[in-house]
Amino acid sequence: MTINRLRAYDFDRLRAFDSRRLRAWGIGLAAVALAVLPLVNDNAYLQNMAIMAFLLAVMASGWNIISGYAGYVSLGQSAFLGVGAYTTALVSLHTGISPLLAAPLGGVVAAAAAVVLGLVGRRTRGIAFVIVSFAFLEFTALLVSNWSSLTNGNHGLALPLPTWDRAYLNWPFYYYLLVLLALTVWGSWAIRRSKFGIRLMAIRDDESKADGIGVRTDRYKMFAFAASAFPIGVAGGVYAYYIAFLEPASMFDIVIAMQIVLAAHLGGVGTLWGPVLGAFLLEPLNQFTNQNLSGPDAGSWRLIIYGALLAAIVLFFPKGVLTEAGSWLARRRRTDPQATAGSRLTAVPDRLPPAALVRERVPGTAEVPLLRVAELGKSFGGVRAVDGCSFIVERGSVTGLIGPNGSGKTTVFNLLDGSLAADGGSIHLGERRLDRRPRWQRAHAGLARTFQATRVFPQLTALENLAVPSRSFSVPGLAASAISGKEAARAHEWLDFVGMDAYAEHRAGGLSYGQQKLVELAQALMLEPEILLLDEPAAGINPTLVDRLGGIVRKLNEAGTTVVVVEHNMPLVLSLCDHIHVLAQGRVIASGPPGVIEHDPAVLDAYLGDHAPGPGNDPATTGATA
Repeated sequence: MTINRLRAYDFDRLRAFDSRRLRAWGIGLAAVALAVLPLVNDNAYLQNMAIMAFLLAVMASGWNIISGYAGYVSLGQSAFLGVGAYTTALVSLHTGISPLLAAPLGGVVAAAAAVVLGLVGRRTRGIAFVIVSFAFLEFTALLVSNWSSLTNGNHGLALPLPTWDRAYLNWPFYYYLLVLLALTVWGSWAIRRSKFGIRLMAIRDDESKADGIGVRTDRYKMFAFAASAFPIGVAGGVYAYYIAFLEPASMFDIVIAMQIVLAAHLGGVGTLWGPVLGAFLLEPLNQFTNQNLSGPDAGSWRLIIYGALLAAIVLFFPKGVLTEAGSWLARRRRTDPQATAGSRLTAVPDRLPPAALVRERVPGTAEVPLLRVAELGKSFGGVRAVDGCSFIVERGSVTGLIGPNGSGKTTVFNLLDGSLAADGGSIHLGERRLDRRPRWQRAHAGLARTFQATRVFPQLTALENLAVPSRSFSVPGLAASAISGKEAARAHEWLDFVGMDAYAEHRAGGLSYGQQKLVELAQALMLEPEILLLDEPAAGINPTLVDRLGGIVRKLNEAGTTVVVVEHNMPLVLSLCDHIHVLAQGRVIASGPPGVIEHDPAVLDAYLGDHAPGPGNDPATTGATA
């Protein structure tokens, strides 16, 4: 790096530091100003606007946990406001305690309701989940309306009036919601920096991939739903006491749900402060519509206004005002990461990193195959992609799985790692049967896999990608730092081993295709797998990188890792593999060492003769995975 580039780099770092310090000062001054506002200004209208802004900011920050971090866009978050409000009101009316003390119980009940929503909608995603969440909102409104013996139905519930001195006006509501907002933002920050948060964002980017590297996606989503609903439920209890009267139509309102989504998008979905900024930007518009729209069509007009504003933001500020402004400043200051393509890779290290698990050869285990596949089958409609496929993989070997296009190689990999469910047959890893287990259990059992078309988590950095894999699940582990200490050192060691440590802080989606392959390989190695499945690792990369991948595989195998390779690059297969299985039309037609396989007439016939799949029987062209 030249002296001028070093100076420019240092100057950029200094400007980035100044930007962070300026942001911290701005946030601190805003917090102090909000804290002293009621003390220096007794304007009831201004305090009311601030209270409603706090309420909206809490709801938008809670929504951001499940929708911004985990990617499950919900139109039902206002249901948790109503659940918290009614829970608080009923507890207060039946026990006589202050609603402000009962509000946390409203948060607990709202979190429980969110878990129910998560259980109902766990198999849906995208627009289907949006519909499910909206249906949940309508269901809770109907339930409250019709359970009149408990909720008084459409007649509503009246809460007791505050008992404190009128001189304090709305101070208790104001400071309660201000503290709740601070705690919600802190909680969102803590989640973002934890294992919990990093894996939620992996679910957002590629839920299937996260499941395949050991993440219990079902449990993570349940906890995310509960975490997003709890502060909204508490805020609902405070809001119930503030307005003193509840009715289903106003508490379970789609307009409130639209405001929550709009506030988060206005500031920036998936950011920490975006939902807060969006709420404070949106509240003046809410006040304007409340004061100037009345009559039977007021609700419809509000929906039109908020819908049009949301559409405009999605079209012109798709990442939110805060995120787009940050990107614009980064471009002006040229603080974006330097180009990631074209850097030379260092030679493959002579030894594995200290983090590597070395599996010593145990006497007697060499005779027991590590992987046994028996009569495996998979059909796609009328196409039999895998048809009675059987083979074994010896412990400590490098085994090749080859065949012409459409022979079922990748489909076999998908059956091995659980991406697809087998129609029949069995898969054993050692003494454990895998074909009846979910994907995350297969990863926990010691099976890891890379993909032909790389599947890194594009919005996470290369280092964060290595924080996602999991060999176990524990509730206390959710609060652990996303990647720090020994695990961070271990991740850096694997990135350095594959040649990507220089790009540890770069977003994976901005890396080149070959670099993403290396990051994905390091990610799989974080699982310390007993068996590593490599799906066409040499596809689409240059010869230098192919040689590097070959060297990496040899080093891993020397340490006892068993490797299975699907590959069309025959020189690479012949140089790497101890044993090769040849597939044609979904079944193994030949097995043996490389020197035998390359001259086997059945293999030559499969590639060039009658066994080669034609246009009418190629599973790859009829919906099956090749």
